[in-house]
Amino acid sequence: MLSKSGNDGRNQVIFMCLEEAVPQDHILRKIDAVIDFEFVYDLVKGLYSEEIGRPSIDPVILIKIMMIQHFFGIRSMRQTIREIELNMAYRWFLGMSMMDSVPHYSTISKNYERRFAGTGIFDDIFQEVLNQCAKQGMIRSEVIFMDSTHLKASANRNKKAKVEVEREAAAYLEELRQEVNQDRINHGKAPFDDPPASEPETVTLTKSTTDPDSGLFVKGEHDRCFAYGIQTACDRNGLVLGYEVVPGNTSDMASFYSVYNEVKGFEPLAIAMDAGYISGHIARQLIKDQIVPLLPYKRPLGKGGPYGKAAFVYDEYFDCYICPENQILRYGTTDRRGVRHYRSSREVCERCPVRAACFSSRAKNRIITRHIWEPYLEQAEDIRHTLDIRELYKERKQTIERVFADGKEKHRLRYTNYRGRTRVRDSVALTFACMNLLKLSRWLVRNGRLPFSRFIDLLFCHLYMLRDSLHHHIMPKYLPIPL
Repeated sequence: MLSKSGNDGRNQVIFMCLEEAVPQDHILRKIDAVIDFEFVYDLVKGLYSEEIGRPSIDPVILIKIMMIQHFFGIRSMRQTIREIELNMAYRWFLGMSMMDSVPHYSTISKNYERRFAGTGIFDDIFQEVLNQCAKQGMIRSEVIFMDSTHLKASANRNKKAKVEVEREAAAYLEELRQEVNQDRINHGKAPFDDPPASEPETVTLTKSTTDPDSGLFVKGEHDRCFAYGIQTACDRNGLVLGYEVVPGNTSDMASFYSVYNEVKGFEPLAIAMDAGYISGHIARQLIKDQIVPLLPYKRPLGKGGPYGKAAFVYDEYFDCYICPENQILRYGTTDRRGVRHYRSSREVCERCPVRAACFSSRAKNRIITRHIWEPYLEQAEDIRHTLDIRELYKERKQTIERVFADGKEKHRLRYTNYRGRTRVRDSVALTFACMNLLKLSRWLVRNGRLPFSRFIDLLFCHLYMLRDSLHHHIMPKYLPIPL
């Protein structure tokens, strides 16, 4: 039978407790039960004056409003405020009644610009959430997964300019210089002198004129945009343990150490990474720290075929290479980059029947290069063939890849409306803090370990409603409805 509801409910006046209106299984209830936001007052204590100025908006409310935006992937702060005005669960989470006025969206922006920017408060919030995860025993850091993803910047890719910037020196250069000199001494050669002071090396880059902190991200021939790179590390439960935001044109190898120095305090037994991290200095650092590097297969670069470098066998005992024709390539020198040069005999190569297929006609002999840190990569390659290690590496798609997928699809980690590395990094910190909170709350519910305080709050709510019903006869027939 067809029925019509009409619009009679629009002007109906009811008495209702906001506590009762929010479903008991709402995600914000679980989050509120997991973490106490009182720690925010300690973080912002030095940012407010205790004697001068007007009373401020509660900083916990400001932080919670920004977290609501990141929890539910709302596209802008203006839209977030509109949602809070109508959503009872959002108001409950903020501790506001239906009659309380919500702060203007510009209030949030100005508080960030004038008070929170550059203070590291969002990093502290991320760390506090991570500490709560650690207290609950949720962190499983025996294996850590590292990867990076790109975040599209708020910049027109056509508004750009060519600029020269100083090339950033690698973090391992001093250690490399010392090992190069030691390697030359071991081979009976004089060590290199300290390089003379010179002008810093520069490189030409394409910079955005809209957001100069971003970098030109290139993936294939057709995908070019200004973006930021988010270097991220997570554990086996998908909890984000560390992160860093860099320009989109920064390689994974260059930004590795900024995150590694954060997560090595969790004392992992192994770190799994993709092919972008395959380098001698990364494998050396992990092995020196007694951490197993989990690296995939990478096709050898350079000339392939029957006379490529892969066809030459290295003899570690005699420190030489043996070519496919069973001839020896002896050590020649070690350059400043740490590359050893092994050369064949010119007389032998002139009589070789496959000389034309082995090297060009202009060369006199064959030269094979080998970095002094290549043994660490060979050790990582041996580890890769272990059956247990291969199973561990497969967990990347359930951990770090899942973190990026959830972040892009649910928490607006695909693009950003903010400009400047500092603002983008604060936004990423808050996003990862919210994602960790969601995982923690669901994990506690699944294990039946949520606190009982929410039931106590509901009991008091019913007591207040009973009190109001006893005095109902003295209440006016109609309550004023605000316009």
